[in-house]
Amino acid sequence: MAKRTTGEITFDWFNAAFLLLLGFFTLYPFLYTLTISLSNPTDAQLPGLHLIPSAPTLDSYRKVFTQQGIALAYGNTIVRTVVGVAFTLLLCSLTAYPLAKRTFPHRKWIMRLFVFSMLFSGGVIPGYLLIKQLGLLNTIWPLVLPGAVSAFNVIVMRNFFEAIPREVLESATIDGAGEWTIYRAIILPLSLPVLAVVALWAGVGHWNAWFDAMIYIQDSSKQVLQLFVRRTVIEESLQLATTQELMRRTEYTSETLKAATLMAATLPILLVYPFIQRYFVKGIMLGSVKG
Repeated sequence: MAKRTTGEITFDWFNAAFLLLLGFFTLYPFLYTLTISLSNPTDAQLPGLHLIPSAPTLDSYRKVFTQQGIALAYGNTIVRTVVGVAFTLLLCSLTAYPLAKRTFPHRKWIMRLFVFSMLFSGGVIPGYLLIKQLGLLNTIWPLVLPGAVSAFNVIVMRNFFEAIPREVLESATIDGAGEWTIYRAIILPLSLPVLAVVALWAGVGHWNAWFDAMIYIQDSSKQVLQLFVRRTVIEESLQLATTQELMRRTEYTSETLKAATLMAATLPILLVYPFIQRYFVKGIMLGSVKG
């Protein structure tokens, strides 16, 4: 084994220090929010770094989870996320599969149209008028269908499908398998990494989305979690802004309440990531954009 040079050792130390510093700056906002959400009002107002709460309390979380309608908002967001991810995987894979075939007619022109759609969009007002004319207001469909097929996801899936050995598909064709059988029995099982990556992207997008729900959903019983959190934080902050209320409030403040609502909205989607992480790198690398 060759002896490492001084330059290589210095680079390794510098690289480790840089990554540790980057990791700290990445994790600190999350740890700060978690600490504030678990802190009492006195500790939350202290200046300086907040990494570990000195006297942990769940009062802010109790306030968040006792809000009327939060269970319904969670349910609406879960339904939206599950349905949205299912539609995205189905429609994007069905679109990418024929485009992955080199014999598909005019596939280069179709891909150029997909790339063009990534640069320009119809806008909010035409989209709202279309949804209204279709009679989809106050339903789950305007939250799911408009973004079900993403040009970027289609391109990533197409590149992954192209990497599957053609000999496998040709042998299935010789055995009498049709296109639907090949797609269902060969393409999808071999494409779990890229499907997991796209599912994660779509799931995070649907879980965090709020603007489309604010536009298309007027019924409060159908609102999603992010809008519920926004309304709760704003209303409670305004309520706690009065001096009399601040003097009476000893279990939580507007800051601890904001932190608790952020954690309540963020943790569920973070818990999903470890189950998909093992597919993430492989799906990204094999499905990366190429010429």
